[in-house]
Amino acid sequence: MKIELFDDADSVARAAAAKIASEARAAFAARGRFAMAVSGGHTPWIMLRELAGEDIPWAGVQVFQGDERVAPDGDSDRNLTHLRESLLEHAPLRPDQIHAMPVESHDLEAAAMQYDDILRRVLGAPPVLDLVHLGLGPDGHTASLVPGDAVLGVADADVALTGIYQGRRRMTLTYPAINRARRILWVVTGSEKKDALRRLWDGDVSIPAGRVQREQALVLADRASAGEAQFDVEAALRRRTAG
Repeated sequence: MKIELFDDADSVARAAAAKIASEARAAFAARGRFAMAVSGGHTPWIMLRELAGEDIPWAGVQVFQGDERVAPDGDSDRNLTHLRESLLEHAPLRPDQIHAMPVESHDLEAAAMQYDDILRRVLGAPPVLDLVHLGLGPDGHTASLVPGDAVLGVADADVALTGIYQGRRRMTLTYPAINRARRILWVVTGSEKKDALRRLWDGDVSIPAGRVQREQALVLADRASAGEAQFDVEAALRRRTAG
């Protein structure tokens, strides 16, 4: 795992957009396609708006959701609502290049299996995403892999459902799907994330985020989220780079 620190959330968002664009160009050159999964959060919507202006082979891009709240279409709680507003309305993407989690279904278990099937149909079996964007909650959750939920133990499916968390059930990519990705991009901002970021960096598997693969992971964080730990985080980064 590597970490890069920035002065503020907007700088993190711009850096994340540039990183995704670079990964997209490399993936397209290597495989003729770039497939990414996007999670929710305020900074990521800025990131996606910035990404829309990047030089990317958009015709070869496939966008999946990392997680989604069970809510009606167009609801402000839906990650899809902001994904459409931030990316689809500004980038030369067709609507069918964004694969929405079917959380409006009356049979959510079947809907999760359906999204699992979509991943395999588009990406092959097992499906390998080129990049998974992840956020980090103050409680150490990421995507909708939330503390204490049975979803943390799902090992035989790439998509699963949670119980009620912060007022909503959710659909989420599971550890197998996330950990298979070629690149993990963490976007972490805000002083309320200080403890969680420290624990992520330390590889603390007692929080959900700590169980995500580290080998291909890059953390882009603002200095507020690094807090008092930012000096030793930067020192660790220098030691790793020197080594």
